[in-house]
Amino acid sequence: MLKFCFFALLAANVALFAVGKGLVGDVAEGEREPARMEKQLNAKALKVIAPTQAVAAAAQAAPPGPAPKDEAVAVACIEVGNFVLAEARRFEAELAPLELGDRQSRRNVQGQDVSGYVVNIPPFPNRDAANRKAAELRAKGVENFYIIPDGQPMKLAISLGVFKQEAAAQTQLAALVKQGVTGARISPRYAPSKQLVFQFRDIGATTRARLEKIAAGFKEQQLRKCQ
Repeated sequence: MLKFCFFALLAANVALFAVGKGLVGDVAEGEREPARMEKQLNAKALKVIAPTQAVAAAAQAAPPGPAPKDEAVAVACIEVGNFVLAEARRFEAELAPLELGDRQSRRNVQGQDVSGYVVNIPPFPNRDAANRKAAELRAKGVENFYIIPDGQPMKLAISLGVFKQEAAAQTQLAALVKQGVTGARISPRYAPSKQLVFQFRDIGATTRARLEKIAAGFKEQQLRKCQ
């Protein structure tokens, strides 16, 4: 009798342990461990994929980052310039998204800026010819002029006015034409100035294409090989 009670109690404890650990399903619903595992894992929906597919899927799921650098160097060194200071600042601002770092540099060069505009009659072969034209101008009522002396870039030309803005020079030229003056024109005056050249080293085809697109917005500037 004692043995029977002992084994009955042992069996009851084992059953309670199995139920507590989830090793036995709901007997009333006919659920057993294999069925429970099948519900949890949904084995039919599982699919084995190759390692390369897994890498590609991970790359697609990754958050977007900065654009990759060029794969290979296509250009050792190209440059754009010469820029006056105001244009150089605007060009440099448009370069910023490229994030070129030490692959981008700039240097100062000696250049010339337009400092004004001269209404003039082109240089004469000698002073006698210039004097004859001066007499003709006086006869037409033009007094505000002078013959440019030797040693000047436009020697023996006749200056009819110097202007800061081209529009003002155009107005003066139109007034002279109404007075019957012939042969007059407008020429720019230049003054020495410092200008900037940008250089780009060890860049790829993609970066070069983007540089060309930016430089196209500056009509007087073109990409060229470094000098």
